[in-house]
Amino acid sequence: MKSLLDRPVPTAAASLTLRRGAARVLIDNWTGASTVPSRTLYPHQWSWDSAFIAIGLRHLSVRRAQQELESLLAGQWADGRIPHILFNPALPHGAYFPSPDFWRSSQAGRASGAPAAPETSGIVQPPVHALAALLVHRADAGESRRRGFLARVYPRLAAWHDYLLTRRDLGGGGLAAVVHPWEPGMDNSPCWDVPLQRVTPAPADAFRRADLDHGHPADRPTDLDYGRYVRLAADYREAGYDDREARHGFAVEDPGFNALLIVSELALAAMAEDLGTAGEPHTARAAELTRRLVGRLWDAEAGLFRVRDLGSDTLIDERSVSGLIPLVVPHLPADVVDRLRETLDGPHFSAPATRLVPSYDLTGHAFAGTRYWRGPAWFNTAWLIHRGLRTHGHHQEAARLRQGFLAEAGESEFAEYVDPTTGAARGARHFSWTAALTLDLLSADPEETTP
Repeated sequence: MKSLLDRPVPTAAASLTLRRGAARVLIDNWTGASTVPSRTLYPHQWSWDSAFIAIGLRHLSVRRAQQELESLLAGQWADGRIPHILFNPALPHGAYFPSPDFWRSSQAGRASGAPAAPETSGIVQPPVHALAALLVHRADAGESRRRGFLARVYPRLAAWHDYLLTRRDLGGGGLAAVVHPWEPGMDNSPCWDVPLQRVTPAPADAFRRADLDHGHPADRPTDLDYGRYVRLAADYREAGYDDREARHGFAVEDPGFNALLIVSELALAAMAEDLGTAGEPHTARAAELTRRLVGRLWDAEAGLFRVRDLGSDTLIDERSVSGLIPLVVPHLPADVVDRLRETLDGPHFSAPATRLVPSYDLTGHAFAGTRYWRGPAWFNTAWLIHRGLRTHGHHQEAARLRQGFLAEAGESEFAEYVDPTTGAARGARHFSWTAALTLDLLSADPEETTP
């Protein structure tokens, strides 16, 4: 019997069909100003989704890719943060929870610089935006210069990074901390279980989960975890979303989040040079962040980066795909790159039914093949790891990952994620970042690497 992994390289005709299907997803999910991740489960604009979407849109319409990012930056706060959701005012509050009337950003966040409109959430997501902006610019530099795209977005993205490296250096070690499990983008990863035990959940009757209207409970976070998410968000809101005043019940340093900050600092350096200013401060900051990432989060024995729990100032003993994402950082020590490759190909992350990378250790005590970030393999993390492999010259491994990605994206109808033990599509279908990153792998220069 042929393995699910033994998929042929797509023919030219198959690639064209896949490209058309991916383009159709992005067209259907376009709202007129931005792209929703999914018409059902995620009906607003999400932060890191839009960055990945822009990376794919640049192959269809550079102008629309620019608009995707500019729409997101319209919700940036005066303190520099880019919120993880910009709410569509045309939708009823019941379309998603937590809704605008829960976050109350324009009132509760006023002292922290929240805009009067649009309404947003108060937390953030991984800083992949500068990388996206640079790739969009390079897709048509002439058009970008004519429209002043870089000149508009560069100062906003620099302010975003400044926010993360000042107000979010909660551990004093020079890395950005996240203060809610939704901020690293891997909402219910087992990496959060230990620090979340210190959080008293909100009562079950204090909220209604809209996600269960569109997702199976077996795939979604538990009610207990959701109660803790609500408690953390409500406490942050009551502190005015002020990181200097809030008593964070949850605070960790996540390796994937900080790796993307490093990559985006290098992107800012390239953007600054294109604008005729010095990129060296960003390059120096990326180098220092790389040293801090390795010094604070690298676990040589485990062969991957760990999450640091700032509540106990210890590394969390769980293996997550977040610990492999630093492959995307260009100037990692060679021995770290070698160990990451070994871990990627080893029993913890080498899945039986997909070339995508499981979100959590296949042998781990908390592994669940269908439950959101507790095992399923996602397309955006595979794209990042593919980029990391190419960045470090491992083109054969990158090509295998690309081949699996493209085959599974098409077969799954551009699913949100897949079960790594069966290969079955899970979550939403016609998911925007899956379609966008499919377009990128079909279209991007194979020599393009991290700045």
